Parts: sequence; C-alpha cells; structure tokens
Amino acid sequence: MASERMGKILLPLFVVLLVIQVKADGGGGIDETIIREVTDPSEETSDGIGIPIRGTLQASPGNLFERFKALFNKTYPSAEEHEHRFLIFKKNLAKAMQAQRMDPTAIHGITNFSDLTDDEFSQNYLGLRRVFSSPQSDNYAPLLPTNDLPLEFDWRGLGAVTEVRNQGLCGSCWSFSAVGAMEGAHFLATGKLLSLSEQQLVDCDHECDPSYGADACDNGCFGGLMTTAFSYIHKVGGIQLEEDYPYKGFKGKCKFDTSKVAVRVANFSSVVVDEEQIAANLVKNGPLAVGINALFMQTYIGGVSCP
Repeated sequence: MASERMGKILLPLFVVLLVIQVKADGGGGIDETIIREVTDPSEETSDGIGIPIRGTLQASPGNLFERFKALFNKTYPSAEEHEHRFLIFKKNLAKAMQAQRMDPTAIHGITNFSDLTDDEFSQNYLGLRRVFSSPQSDNYAPLLPTNDLPLEFDWRGLGAVTEVRNQGLCGSCWSFSAVGAMEGAHFLATGKLLSLSEQQLVDCDHECDPSYGADACDNGCFGGLMTTAFSYIHKVGGIQLEEDYPYKGFKGKCKFDTSKVAVRVANFSSVVVDEEQIAANLVKNGPLAVGINALFMQTYIGGVSCP
C-alpha cells in the first residue's frame, strides 16, 4: 500500500470527519441541585486521573474543591479569583453529573478543567474547525466488507500508537489527530513507530479548504482540520520527527527543514460516517484521524464516550 520515493515512505491516510459541537449548553439548563449527588472518593482510575461522579454525596463542594486543588496543584493569585473559580467549579460539578447521566458508558467527574468556564475550555483546548459538510464524494475511501469484523481491535497493543501527549493551552488537537494517523500509517508500512512533529503543523501549516467555508484554514492554536493538514504535508514534501521539531504548545516561527523530513504523505481519503465502515477501515488501514463531539470532554475522565 505504500511506495518508496527519495528514501522516504509515502503513506496513504484515512480520516473520519464528524460534526463538531464545541460548547456545552450555555442557557442555564443544568439543574444546580445535581451537585448534592457527588462523588466517588477515588482520584486515579485505570482510565485516567480525576474524581469520578458517582452515587450519593461524599463531601461538600468546598471539600471537593480543596481536593481538586491538591490533585491538580491549583493556586490562585487572590481571594477574589479563588472565589470566582470556586463558583465555576460548583457549576461544573452539576455539568459533570448531567454528563454522567447522559453518557453512562464513560466516566465523568472532576478534572483538571473543572475551574474553567465553557468559553475558556473551548478557546484553550478545542481547536478542530467546525465541520458541517462532507468531503467531496471522490475523496471517500472505498467501502470495505464488514461481515468478518472482530469484536475488539486495538492498535495500541500492536505497537502502532505513540504515547499520549499533552497539547497544553493550545487549540492544536487537529494536529495531534493528523499526526497520530501518520504515525500509525508509517508503522503499518515499515514496522517502525516514529513520533512525528505536531509543532511543525502548528507553526507552518496555513492550508485552507474553501469547501468547508471561508475560514476553514489551519491556524496553529486557533484550530484546523486533519484533511488540510494532510494536504499541507503532501505539498511541502513531508513532516519531521518530534525530536527534531519538538512541541512547544504555542505558535512560533516556522522552522521546517526539508533535509530532516521523516515521513511523506502520498494521499488521503475520508471514511464515511458509518460505524461499521469506520471499524473496517481501522482494522485494515490502521489508526484513523477522527474528530469527535467535544460536548462532554471538559468532565471526561475515561471509558467510552458516546455523546
């Protein structure tokens, strides 16, 4: 499926683009009395770090806020800021409880983001451009047979996925999604897992796709799309290793060095938004670049989220 050119591997890539909802309901529809039903005392689960929301009241919101500050090393510059963040925290307790009820296959609760407003979380962490249309039909991957799909399949255990990396206070999730797919495709083509550079995309990629709207351009910490990221890498001739172009978490001057290209992109296709086709492409073609509904991500700790 891949071919050699100039000593580098050319990768076919696959992407799933879903409609993105980046903000929770801001209309005050969450019942504040929900916070009386918090929480499990556990702070570290097998899925992630946080304080899950379960069962009946284990502690007051004030005590939970103290646990939150200790767990995530939170400090505030003034008493006024402390009170402001505590009020936001209490609202997010209510939101987490509602999220757990609406999304029961996931684990929701108190996270590192529990003292942020919806707008702060969205602006700092949700960087995928909102997608309301589908790619052109000629960009779709061919339909695959789905009759013999395994019940479970995980590329992490097969060595195709690098360790989780933290994007920091930068809306660069689109670059991590794109890079993860490229890392997986390279592993399938060569048997070698390389850690590639998200920072190159953040600094250098300004590719646009007018079919998604006038502002559908990759723009560092202010968002982008995986498809345009693949287009950029294809046009400039490749992407560098993470160690050669390390992640900083903010947009800087482009330092792309063509002499240090590690991986090139041959082409990419979009997978139809169909669970069986997504599963079939995952099994056959490797890890996919996927955009998800981020409605519940502020309170998400682990498990399978189905917003």
